[in-house]
Amino acid sequence: MKDKLLEIRKKLNLSQEELASRLGVSFATVNRWENGKTAIRKSAKEKIEELHRKIAHIDETVETDMSSNRSRRGVSKSELLSNKSMEQMLWSAACSIRGAKDAPKFKDYILPLLFIKRLSDVFDDEVERIAEEFGDKQTTLSIIEKDKSLVRFYIPPEAKWSVISGRESFKWPKGKEPHSLGEQLTLAMRAIVKANPAHSLSGVIDIVDYNAVQQGEREISDAALRGVINAFSNPNYRLGLQDVEPDFLGRAYEYLLRKFAEDSGQSAGEFFTPREVGFVMAKILRPQSGNIAYDFACGSFGLLIKLQLVLKRSDPLNRIPLKLYGQELGRDNFALGCMNKILHDIDGEIQRGDSMANPKFRQKDGSLKTFDMVIANPMWNQSFDTSIYENDSFERFEKHGGFTSSKGDWAWLQVAAASLNSKGRAAIVLDTGAVTRGSGSTHGDKEKAIRKWFVEQDLIEGVILFPENLFYNTTAAGIIVFLNKNKAKNKKGKIILLNASKEFYKGRPKNHISDESIEKIAKTFTKGENQERFVKVITNKEAEKNDYNLSPSRYISLSDVETCREIPEILNELKTLQTKSNRLDKEMNKIISIIRSE
Repeated sequence: MKDKLLEIRKKLNLSQEELASRLGVSFATVNRWENGKTAIRKSAKEKIEELHRKIAHIDETVETDMSSNRSRRGVSKSELLSNKSMEQMLWSAACSIRGAKDAPKFKDYILPLLFIKRLSDVFDDEVERIAEEFGDKQTTLSIIEKDKSLVRFYIPPEAKWSVISGRESFKWPKGKEPHSLGEQLTLAMRAIVKANPAHSLSGVIDIVDYNAVQQGEREISDAALRGVINAFSNPNYRLGLQDVEPDFLGRAYEYLLRKFAEDSGQSAGEFFTPREVGFVMAKILRPQSGNIAYDFACGSFGLLIKLQLVLKRSDPLNRIPLKLYGQELGRDNFALGCMNKILHDIDGEIQRGDSMANPKFRQKDGSLKTFDMVIANPMWNQSFDTSIYENDSFERFEKHGGFTSSKGDWAWLQVAAASLNSKGRAAIVLDTGAVTRGSGSTHGDKEKAIRKWFVEQDLIEGVILFPENLFYNTTAAGIIVFLNKNKAKNKKGKIILLNASKEFYKGRPKNHISDESIEKIAKTFTKGENQERFVKVITNKEAEKNDYNLSPSRYISLSDVETCREIPEILNELKTLQTKSNRLDKEMNKIISIIRSE
C-alpha cells in the first residue's frame, strides 16, 4: 500500500499535503503511512485503491504547441487535476481565442468562465451529496430551489455548465432567448449574481460582456468562446471540491499572469505568493481555533486559506474555524478572493480598496480593527505619496517609528504592527533590501530609523531568507519578516535569523522548495535555537552593533569551510611547484631556439 501511495503522488505530481486533502486525512497521517509508522484503515485503503485504479492509465506524454493556434491534446485519465493538467487546460483555452484578443486580455475572458465551471462542478457535487438523503436528483433540485441555503452557491438551470457546454438543453422564456453564445454567457453570469444576493457578486463575475461589439464587430466570436468552453468541458478536467487544490482559482490566475506578464507589463508575483512560502508562513504563525487573521493585500485569498488548511491539519477534529479578513485593490484579484472565500466556506469578509490609503476594517469608533494574525505579501519596494503617511488618521506610521521615504516596505510592516492586537503576530513577505537598506550609511536613513524602532520595541521575532528565483516577478530572493507583540520569555530581546537560500530544487522556470524543507524551515524557526549554517539567534544589542542590518546572510555564511594547513607544508609545495616551473621554462626555451635556428 505504501508503494501505491508513492506511485499516486509521483504520477499526479502531488505533495503529501495535496494527497492528504484528496483522501480527507491530515498531512501527518499520510506522512506516517508512507514511513510505515501507522497502519492504514480499511476505509482509507479503499479510497487509495480507487485512486490508484484511476491513475493506472495516466498519459504523461502530453505536449502543447504554444507557438501555434492549436494545442496537441492528451490528458490525464485521473479526475484529480494536477498542476500540469491545469496548465494544459488553461493554455488550450487561451489558444482558442489567440488572435481574437491581445495576450494580456486572455485572462479577462477565460477567468469568469473558469469561475462558472468551478461553481457548477461544486454545485453538482453538493446536489449529489444531498440526493443521497432525499433519494433522487430531481427531488433534491426541487428542495434546493425552495431552500438555497442548503448549498454554498446556487446555480440556476440556465447557468449550469452542462447547459453552457450544450450537453443539456434549456427552454428559455419566450422572447428572452439569447441570439448568440456570447449573449447566453452574459445572461448566465447575471443569473448567478441575481440568484445569490447574499454573496454580493455584482462586479465580481459579471465583469465581462461576452457579446460586446466594437466598431460593428464582436470583441470575441462565438467560435472562439466555444473553443474555451470545449477546453473546460473535457471530462478529465473536473473542478469540484475534491478535484483540485484549495487555491485552484488563484493558481490558475497566477499561471495566466505568468504566461502573459511580459505582454501586459505586469508582474505575476505581485499577485501570487509561491505555495511553499505561504505554507512556511502559516506553519510558523500556528493558527489556533477561533483566531482572527487579516491580509491587507489578499489577492486570491490564498495566504488566508493556507492558515485554515494548516489549522485543519494540525487539529482535524477542530470545529471552530478561523475568521479571515482580506482587503484587495485589484478588481480581478478581488473577484478571485470572493470566489475562494465562498467556495471554502470561509468565515470572514473581503473588502475592495487601497489598504494603505483607506483601510476598510475598523471598530465602531472608527479606529483600526486589530487581529490575532496578519499575513501578507504586498508589492515590493512600492512608492507612496508622503501625504499618505503624514495625513494618516489611524496613527499607523508616526507611532511606529516615523515616516519612510521612497520605498514602502517598512510602511507595510507599520500597517501590520498597527493591525495586531496586544498578543498578535505577523508574517510579511518583502524584498531582501528591506532589512539592509541604510545600514552603514553615515546620513540619517528613514528606513533604518524605522527598523531601529522595531528592534528597540522588541517587535521583530525573526527573518527568513528564501532561495533565489522562487518568486515569479523577480529572480531575487525574498524574505519573510515575522513580528510578535507577545514573545515567549526565552525569546525576548532576541531575533531569529534563518538562511534558507540553499533549501530548494531546480525547476523550470522557477525553483521550488520541497515539503521536507518546508517542515524543516518552519520547525527550526519555531524552535529558535542556533544551528550551524542555518540559524543564528542574535540579541537586539547585536543588531544595534551591526547598524540594524537584519539580513540572515550577514550572520550566517553558507560558503564551504576553509581548510587550514601548516606553513612548512605550504612552503614545501611551493618549492616543488617552482622546480616544475623552472624545468618547463628550460624545455620551452629549447623548443624556441630550435624554431629560430630553422
